[in-house]
Amino acid sequence: MAADYDFRAQRLHVSNDLAEGVEIILAAEQAHYVLNVIRLPVQGRILLFNGRDGEWQAERLPGGKREARFAMQAQTRPQPSALTREYAFAPLKHARLDYMVQKAVEMGAGILTPVLTRYTQVSRVNLERMAANAAEAAEQCGILTLPVVNEPRPLSRWLEELPAERVLVFCDEAAPDADPIAELRAAPARPVSVLIGPEGGFAPEERTQLSRRALTLSLGPRILRADTAAVAALALIEAAGCQR
Repeated sequence: MAADYDFRAQRLHVSNDLAEGVEIILAAEQAHYVLNVIRLPVQGRILLFNGRDGEWQAERLPGGKREARFAMQAQTRPQPSALTREYAFAPLKHARLDYMVQKAVEMGAGILTPVLTRYTQVSRVNLERMAANAAEAAEQCGILTLPVVNEPRPLSRWLEELPAERVLVFCDEAAPDADPIAELRAAPARPVSVLIGPEGGFAPEERTQLSRRALTLSLGPRILRADTAAVAALALIEAAGCQR
């Protein structure tokens, strides 16, 4: 059975408004990619999206030597609703944080929130880099809704500000082994926030705070690296059919 979506098509995230007949000129970095990397010819087509107006097939128009000008021809997919699933995490060093952000977006995270815990090893987060990695993951995976990227905040503040209607999923290496999918399916059908801590784990007082509010899950008998735990946790939430 053929797939409904052509995953071979080149896609780019742009900041411009998109609508039928609109013409745009790509920013210099993206123009370089189109002209010199994929070498798209005049009258060649590409898919563009901005996270607001759906996905559009665009045709390259004649222009300057270093100019990539496009005209919107037809909308290929409408803009879906924003994703409500939140992924909250203790920040990691650059390369592993890049990987984690990309995988979280691929796994359906609609909100990315860096949370500072007692044992967090990285306190400064490059939010622009996070957003760029999120856009790259969306380009590669056919995703149209880009996640909200929140400013870092202390764990205690994040817990205080977490809406009461959200289901907080706390992935704890010390939790007893159980069936995590069954536990997730038994939880209320509400938006989910999943929290992954630092590799040093949570401090005792943080565990106490979390135990008062969270659904505590085990990710299995092995201690996972934080970036691996992100993929495992979000895969379980997706498999359980939790609200997106």
